[in-house]
Amino acid sequence: MIAYVKGTLEYIFENEIIVESGGIGYKIMVPASVIDGLPHTGDRVCIHTYMNVKEDAMQLFGFLDRDDLSMFEKLIKVNGIGPKGALGILSVMTPDDLRFAILSEDVKAISGAPGIGAKTAGKVILELKDKVDLEDAFEKKLQNVNNKTDVCKAGDEVSSMINEAVAALVALGYSKSEATRGVRSVEITEDMDVSKLLKEGLKRI
Repeated sequence: MIAYVKGTLEYIFENEIIVESGGIGYKIMVPASVIDGLPHTGDRVCIHTYMNVKEDAMQLFGFLDRDDLSMFEKLIKVNGIGPKGALGILSVMTPDDLRFAILSEDVKAISGAPGIGAKTAGKVILELKDKVDLEDAFEKKLQNVNNKTDVCKAGDEVSSMINEAVAALVALGYSKSEATRGVRSVEITEDMDVSKLLKEGLKRI
């Protein structure tokens, strides 16, 4: 199995790239999110890959980080979602967005992906809900939030603050999915505490 390909980005096509490594050009199918995040041709890249072996072909699917790859591997295990369907979902949704859509049972968000109808989106939610927990979703989100907010707070401090805000909203009578969406939509800043986060989260529910 090829875990990743590190080499020179030679070609970029609509939904695939070719990376040259060790004199071999690897054709790798990628979601639109990867295309958007690629450097220029001729630059070095490291693509995390999944090898799909069929009777008549071997295909490589690639991602810029392991979180995307991990979500891709979960999606292809869902009945009715093949590698191309999983690519379609990850082309329009980040792993963060998908995790919270699953937790909040947001069929509409998932069915917005090309080739994914409401019935298939429902299967994604049903089969992955037990494999995506709230704590893990926040932890993954925080890794991206830290990049977005200049790492103003330590990850464990932010995680604790978010969990407290969600718990407070639930105590006020909101569902956990409503509370999660409200708090998640708030951009965490350096001067923010639980009280401010709670107030901002309320505005967004």
